[in-house]
Amino acid sequence: MEYRTLGRSGCAVSSLCLGTMTFGVETDEQGAHAQLDRFIEAGGNLVDTADVYGDGRSEGIIGRWFASRPADVTEPVVLATKGRFARGGDNSPNGAGLSARHLTRALDASLRRLGLESVDLYQVHAYDPLTPLEETLRTLEAFVQAGKIRYYGLSNFTGWQLTKAVHLARALNVAEPVTLQPQYSLLAREIEWEIVPAVLDAGLGLLPWSPLGGGWLSGKYQRDEAPTGSTRLGENPSRGMEAWEARNGDERTWAVLDAVSAVARRKRCSSTACSRPSSPDSNSSLPRSTSITVPRSTTRATGSVSPSTAPRCRAAAATVSAAAIANRADTPDR
Repeated sequence: MEYRTLGRSGCAVSSLCLGTMTFGVETDEQGAHAQLDRFIEAGGNLVDTADVYGDGRSEGIIGRWFASRPADVTEPVVLATKGRFARGGDNSPNGAGLSARHLTRALDASLRRLGLESVDLYQVHAYDPLTPLEETLRTLEAFVQAGKIRYYGLSNFTGWQLTKAVHLARALNVAEPVTLQPQYSLLAREIEWEIVPAVLDAGLGLLPWSPLGGGWLSGKYQRDEAPTGSTRLGENPSRGMEAWEARNGDERTWAVLDAVSAVARRKRCSSTACSRPSSPDSNSSLPRSTSITVPRSTTRATGSVSPSTAPRCRAAAATVSAAAIANRADTPDR
């Protein structure tokens, strides 16, 4: 297993991260604990969750795994979670967002479900156009000072949003973000236009979500054959950004999948192995992180891991519409 530093921090994380969005939804607790056990055994240590995954069930399952395993198993884990969106149908005015009020309550609730006193990486799940960024950054700094989090990161931010956050943090002399978590795969490469250069300029680590395009890049879907059975799109064909009808109808999807299949045949490996982001080389425009190779006799491939918000103008008036408050609560795919 390879290890890299988490952005400019000194924290070493595995190059593969175990995403847990399915815990408590498509994966039951026994299966989730088995995945965690195998991931740690294979040398992985970065585990990513969020308060809205399974409406909190994912964090609860992870918390019970921590409680049921010995310290020598759980100690290496670098745990990341997220906050920003409403849970459990909470439609109250402060039930979502990046305000001090909401983030404080969200983090405290996450720690209760996890049964922990702190998390290693706390990520704001998306930009909030209604909350001054200074308020959010000072809140995150307070979490660091209180020992509730060790680092914080951004998720689903655009290039200008993350640049503003980094430079405002420096101006305020508060902790800076260490990571950005955007969607990135061979089917969704738009971040290369602006977001990757902004990440490089800021010195952040990049933690891609959906590196296999919601399963599309695994090779399990066929042109014009609607998925069925116990797969993500078989159970919900209209699910999120990877929805079947939209991607099946896009000729670019099949051009990419055909190219991946051809490479997989030539290399005699799976489409999954050909599709996941790899370590950037000297000619790559992707962020480079410090790489630490740690040989382990127990390391083996794991099948359940993944590599590790359009902006709206803030209203000038002192009041905001009820629709703006309601829109802030919308939960993204990740």
